[in-house]
Amino acid sequence: MTAMDEYLCITVVSRPGEAKGHFAARLSQFWTHMLRTRKPEFEKVYAETTAFGTQGESVTRQYLVEAEVVDVLEREFSAAGIGHDEIDRDDVYSKFEATPPDWMWIEH
Repeated sequence: MTAMDEYLCITVVSRPGEAKGHFAARLSQFWTHMLRTRKPEFEKVYAETTAFGTQGESVTRQYLVEAEVVDVLEREFSAAGIGHDEIDRDDVYSKFEATPPDWMWIEH
């Protein structure tokens, strides 16, 4: 795999007890902000899971992103109050691992 074909997985996490609908709205607002203010970085987000997951009392969602955008996303998540699991920069995925019906490719 070349670097352009390698992706990292980011799992974002809601606040404990936060309703899925509220978390979904916050994520939508976050990604709209990214599209409007950081379009080049937004275009490096390849896919997202089609369904929310759970982690304890929190709701989760996963994204596959190009490694070079991870630092920017971490800063933006922090500024927006969106939590995320620790990102394993050595656990690399290919785009072929993000396939329907579990994953949805993000149109740019």
